[in-house]
Amino acid sequence: MSKLLALRQQLNITQEELCEKSGVSVRTIQRIEAGTAPKGYTLKALAKGLGVSEADLLDEKEKSVRDESTWLKVINLSPLPFIVIPPLNIAAPLLLMFWKNQFTPTTRQIVTIQILWTLVALLLLLLIMMLNDWFAIQSKFTLLVPIVWVLLNGFVVLRNAAEIAKNNTLRISLKFSLL
Repeated sequence: MSKLLALRQQLNITQEELCEKSGVSVRTIQRIEAGTAPKGYTLKALAKGLGVSEADLLDEKEKSVRDESTWLKVINLSPLPFIVIPPLNIAAPLLLMFWKNQFTPTTRQIVTIQILWTLVALLLLLLIMMLNDWFAIQSKFTLLVPIVWVLLNGFVVLRNAAEIAKNNTLRISLKFSLL
């Protein structure tokens, strides 16, 4: 039996009455009671109409998936505050991953992307220093390379955040994982 059906019967109201209270169509209520999980506006409207929290309408499995999705978003966005301090842009998502026990392939991909990003950034800085020292190549655009690199890292994190919000997957990912 679905949580919605149980709550509706507990409150002794019909589907039509719930439709009037929540603004959700009777057909949608029937689908949810048959086993479809409510999402977004429908979930909020039904919870408000029944006078319960949104979590009360979700099954334990759905709550778990929703929590994982939330932590996936947090782990993905955690490098942003530390984007200019390369070791911390790895440590932040890694610590969150261990703290919340989120060892999914997607979270591992997020940390792997930051590790590789940091390694490439270090190689670029070494290359710039070598060009300056060994070949006396100096340019006023030398500082532009790290700035562009940081902005690209921010773009990768934000692009993945948008895709996670939409499909719960990464837009920019790798075929392997270092973890």
